[in-house]
Amino acid sequence: MIKEHDRVVITSDIPTLHLMRGDVGTVVMVHRGGEGYEVEFITLQGDTIGVETLRASQVRAIKRNEIAQARAIRAVQ
Repeated sequence: MIKEHDRVVITSDIPTLHLMRGDVGTVVMVHRGGEGYEVEFITLQGDTIGVETLRASQVRAIKRNEIAQARAIRAVQ
C-alpha cells in the first residue's frame, strides 16, 4: 500500500503541470484509504512544480531496481 511520504510514479501525463507518464512525485496525503493521493512534484533542485490530487489508477509504487531520469520541464504558471 502506498503511504504518505512514499515516492510514486505517475501512470499518465498531467498536462496542467507539464508532467509525463513515468515522472516521480511524493505522496503528501492519502485519501480514503488509498482511493486517491495528493502528490507533490519537485525539480531536482527542490523547487515545487505543483501538488496534484490523483486517483489510485494514476500512480503506482516505485519498483525495485528502477532509476530516475532527468529532463527539463516548462515553467508552470
